[in-house]
Amino acid sequence: MIKMTAEASWVPPQWALMERLLFDSLNQAAVEFVNRYVRSDGTLIWRSDWPGMDGSDDPYEGFMYLALLYVLGGSDETLELARKVWEGITWQWTEYGQINREFDAYYDWMHHGEGYLYFYFLGLAEPSCLKNRQRAGRFAAMYTGDDRDASNYDKEKRLIRSPINGSKGPRFDMTEEDWITHRGILDHYAAPFEDVPGVDFASGKCAWSDDAVYKEIIRLMNQRMARGDVPLNLNATGMVTNAYLYTGQQSDRDWVLDYAAAWKERIAANGGIIPDNVGLTGVVGEYMDGKWWGGYYGWRWPHGFLTIIEPLIIAATNAVLLTGDMKQLDIARSQLDRNWELRKVVEGCELVPYKHLDAGWSDYRPADPLYPIHLWFISMANEDLERVRRIGLDDSSLKIAIPGLSGTAEGAHRSTKHYNGNTIPWFQYMQGNFPDYPERILEANYRLIHHQLLKMRSAEGDPEEWRSDGFNLDDLSSIHKWQEMCPIYFEGLLQMTLGAPMHISHGGLQHASVRYYDARRQRPGLPADVGALVESVDADSITLQLVNLSLFEWKEVIVQAGAFGEHRFEEVKMFNQQGEEMQRSAVGDKWLAIELAPGAGCRLKLSVSRYVNRPTYASVWPDRYEGEILTGRTQ
Repeated sequence: MIKMTAEASWVPPQWALMERLLFDSLNQAAVEFVNRYVRSDGTLIWRSDWPGMDGSDDPYEGFMYLALLYVLGGSDETLELARKVWEGITWQWTEYGQINREFDAYYDWMHHGEGYLYFYFLGLAEPSCLKNRQRAGRFAAMYTGDDRDASNYDKEKRLIRSPINGSKGPRFDMTEEDWITHRGILDHYAAPFEDVPGVDFASGKCAWSDDAVYKEIIRLMNQRMARGDVPLNLNATGMVTNAYLYTGQQSDRDWVLDYAAAWKERIAANGGIIPDNVGLTGVVGEYMDGKWWGGYYGWRWPHGFLTIIEPLIIAATNAVLLTGDMKQLDIARSQLDRNWELRKVVEGCELVPYKHLDAGWSDYRPADPLYPIHLWFISMANEDLERVRRIGLDDSSLKIAIPGLSGTAEGAHRSTKHYNGNTIPWFQYMQGNFPDYPERILEANYRLIHHQLLKMRSAEGDPEEWRSDGFNLDDLSSIHKWQEMCPIYFEGLLQMTLGAPMHISHGGLQHASVRYYDARRQRPGLPADVGALVESVDADSITLQLVNLSLFEWKEVIVQAGAFGEHRFEEVKMFNQQGEEMQRSAVGDKWLAIELAPGAGCRLKLSVSRYVNRPTYASVWPDRYEGEILTGRTQ
């Protein structure tokens, strides 16, 4: 590994001071958050029962950023807390009945995807963890057709056999108890079918809380939706890719590529538009009277295009990670392009359809640049940049969103998940259009943490108020409380240090331009007192600042090319704060060590070959137990 030394004094910029303030604040907030809501054994202070199939994704989501904070450079204690809480939630929801064999018994891949982000972040944080490596292989086998107790995948037909799946296999017959926790919320959404007795589909509302209507919905869902494959299942490629990142097992790689290819073939056979339901025999529309629309979380579902394009992007970017082949993005590109072709102009605005009903395309809205931005970050290709630009970015793209925080100068301009709403402004910064974005987003990040701490400490944040026995529809909101109260949010910190957008919240891996290791402590993340800023990325280079704010201690940072070491640094040029070139060196490696003198900093211009290495969770330091698997009796 090449090592370079930066000794030139570097006056800390505001962004570097803010980063270190955020790390300090988040480390303390993590401890307070866990102490507020978690018992000493890792279980959550909550109710004694929870019905239905919904549930485990929400507590996982509430605490998942403990692990990702450690990856960025959070305290050692954040990793200890992340481990403890993951184990506690898994045990607790097993007792409630939602989890079986440490994995959701059955649910859909929008919710699996959300909840298992926690598990993916643990892979980045602690790749040598034997328990999680072994779990990763076991969880992946539930979807590759290699687990006889979870027969989710049909290897011959290349399809996942139900939209509702998990450790107990496909769920072909849902019950009224399965959906009980959704009834109050779904009252405000459109019906899943246009012919539910007693429901006016055109009203956009469906009374799930009406017992007679509810029985009909469950009957029709079992008849039409519960069997066969849907695009949402492409999120399962994240779980199988996660296993590959631990072990490099070829069969996991092959499964991801083959399953994505099967959907590409279905798109081609359906005239270029992805069908949203495939029967158990492989026939599109098998249980929908031949209609290619109307499936679970499909074209007629309230979310429409969102829950179709997101799984396609997740699967496509996983496939690129595994192969380096940018053609793998075509499965998602093709649907963005087809959706754009279907646009119409209304009062001077170009709108695209988000739904397809029996009467045809509907629910026309502005196209969302978020989707092509994720593709552009992976490809750095002009064609994906053009997919962003054709939509056009309005003035809101140069404003910071602070989701959940009203009364601010800028306010939230996007509906967001996990308080992440600034991918588009970050993209503008990468394009050179938002030069003060680093300071602005880090300040907004600080305000959000403060706001969340105040809310957590209030009467609203008291977990004793959420506890109850028995169940009624008014109890549903408490399952989301941990997400609502969590102060461990750091979109700005991640964007600035990793040079990447936040992951797609329904199951996307956390990709990155670079990540870091503390060489002296031999652990992931930036060393204490070190700030990092990715200033720009393009197809063959990354520009990065590193600053040591300590005036007393030397620091050594190992910079890795890509979140999973998938890239390679070819050459590095080091500049001082005045812009003068100080050093240059060939690298030819996925790692580069930078030693920082007290009070020193540097700007690095790194030439990069992208997606040339096998991606892996493996860190700089060898794992003495790599490849070890614990086995027991088979009879």
